[in-house]
Amino acid sequence: MPDARRLRIAQIAPVAQPVRRGAGDSIEQLVGALCDELVRRGHDVTLYATGDSQTTARLRAERPIGYDEDEHLWDWQFAESVNAAAAFAHAGEHDVIHAHDLHFALPFARLTSVPFVETQHVDSSPEVRETQRRTPTVHLTAASEHHRRELGPGLDVTVIPHGIDVAAFPFSPEAGEYLLFLGRLLPDKGPLDAIRIARAAGLPIVLAGPEVEGEDHGIEPHLDGERVRWVGPVDHATRDRLLAGAAALLFPITYPEPFGLVMIEAMACGTPVLGTARGAVPEVVEHGVSGFVADDWEGLAGHVPAALALDRHAIRARAEARFGLQRMVDDYEALYRRLVA
Repeated sequence: MPDARRLRIAQIAPVAQPVRRGAGDSIEQLVGALCDELVRRGHDVTLYATGDSQTTARLRAERPIGYDEDEHLWDWQFAESVNAAAAFAHAGEHDVIHAHDLHFALPFARLTSVPFVETQHVDSSPEVRETQRRTPTVHLTAASEHHRRELGPGLDVTVIPHGIDVAAFPFSPEAGEYLLFLGRLLPDKGPLDAIRIARAAGLPIVLAGPEVEGEDHGIEPHLDGERVRWVGPVDHATRDRLLAGAAALLFPITYPEPFGLVMIEAMACGTPVLGTARGAVPEVVEHGVSGFVADDWEGLAGHVPAALALDRHAIRARAEARFGLQRMVDDYEALYRRLVA
């Protein structure tokens, strides 16, 4: 029997990028923070990730660098499968295996009786969900009730909202002078609607984020370098500065996202969020407390003055209480212990 106070936990990260503080996308950031806090709590944690990852956990790597940086890459899906297989090759050393690798670990879960946790960071297919139903060791976690409903019946799912280290984000007690759109420039993320909101509210807007090849976001005709500016992709330090300095974050999505990490990152800075009532937005944004929710961009534009008047200290406090790292790790730790028991 494993020690009730100390668990042996495997964490499987994607291997497109390293797990490293201040680098990578939201999944890598979440996995890194989860590993470090579990280690701090005394657990024996093994991270399966790229060799250039930085972690306080034990690191096992099948690839020296992420395949996003590998000019000789043959097949990214094969790279993910090899990384996932390594965790199951060492299954006897773990009390629980937790995957964040976009379903590549799932087929291996049938090879061991070790409890397997799969966090649903992205949408899955009917084929994936059917395999999950037929794999008795699988337990899913979803970041919102909306996402749990979307997964459908017959699955073992626990809702654990994402968490961040709120103290690591800069806080601004005063509302800034611009609105902010932060994310990939995809039509369903709503960059054009964000521009419409800013114009209706009479405020300048900064758009930050990368273009996506093959997607027509349509913002170029509106860029003037003053009232409507696009600053391109940004690093984590610039992201934090933009979030803290904004009057509000605009999240006018048309696609029902399972969570939306940028919303809680804004709240950690004390910045209110204006988001459309799609996906998990009504669960994340407390209407009238940490921001406002509306059915469309016109409705959001009408809420801008009230959003700018919200108490930014209260927004940050709610971010810590609802989406702090400690709360998230508490939830995962409780889940691991329940499955192991």
